[in-house]
Amino acid sequence: MEHQTRDVFMEEFPPQFASTQRSLTSASPGVQLSPTATSQRIRAGIFPAAIDASRLDEAPFKARHGLMGCKALELESLTQTLLRLPENQVYTINRPLDAGDHFEENVRRARGSKALASTLHNLMDSNSLIVVNSPEVDPSFQPIYQEILASISELAAFRDPRRRVLMPTLYLFIASPNSVTPFHLDRYSTFLFQFRGTKKVAVASPWDSQVISDPDREAYVSYVDTNLPWSDERERRMTHFNFHPGEALHIPFVSGHYVKNGPDDISISMSVIFNTQRTMMWRQALNFNHRARRLLRPLNITPSPVGQNALRDAGKACLWQAWLSARARTNF
Repeated sequence: MEHQTRDVFMEEFPPQFASTQRSLTSASPGVQLSPTATSQRIRAGIFPAAIDASRLDEAPFKARHGLMGCKALELESLTQTLLRLPENQVYTINRPLDAGDHFEENVRRARGSKALASTLHNLMDSNSLIVVNSPEVDPSFQPIYQEILASISELAAFRDPRRRVLMPTLYLFIASPNSVTPFHLDRYSTFLFQFRGTKKVAVASPWDSQVISDPDREAYVSYVDTNLPWSDERERRMTHFNFHPGEALHIPFVSGHYVKNGPDDISISMSVIFNTQRTMMWRQALNFNHRARRLLRPLNITPSPVGQNALRDAGKACLWQAWLSARARTNF
């Protein structure tokens, strides 16, 4: 019998965080399109150089961001913000982690930690990781949140004229030197922004089944099993980025990744996770595959992988939605 888990990211947080469910459709007035239409490059808000929007969720890539100098992201201001946020938004891990540790389980166990104040005071030496969900509920984060969403909506417009950015949420990471964020994947598209300190970030191609197998990816997205196998062979297949303040890193939907912070300073970074129309289709198709795989196993039939054929993925997503609707009617 499979053990059902709940996602520490999004699913466990109170419904009053309406920002996690919003859909951004407004355009940013400062956006300029590159004059070469075939280049698909877009200048959008916080990104000073044009980005090829066709690369979203196709491969990881770095870009510059224009968010440096934001007072809300300086350590002194963050200390005050974190201490006034609700406990269930702040997770404090006060022990070394390795790339192969169970990331979501470690964060889940740290929920509501009472050690926040002392951890903040001893960050340089404590081998700690602080994860903050939805810091945008604090007014000091609202301006930067809105800037980020407006910029992401412009990039999303390449594939979706309605510029939909679904379920957007900020995550804040404050980490001791040399601390590690273990290997995991996000059920969302991600942009990670660095503000202080350095990192080495390893990111896999989004559908590389030699890094994350199709069954493991489906189980993770379905919230059934979030403990991914780790090995040196997997790491060798990943792209490694040296990551510095002022840089942004795009991590595609379901791309496995892990982070090691630099040795010289506390690291402050922030990510925005979000879905688009296309990644929502993939989420639904992966959920369909996970259930179908269990049903078809006695017949020695394996469902075709998600991420290889858009029409097939769309059909699976429709079947998944139909099944959810039927189940809702049955349970009503």
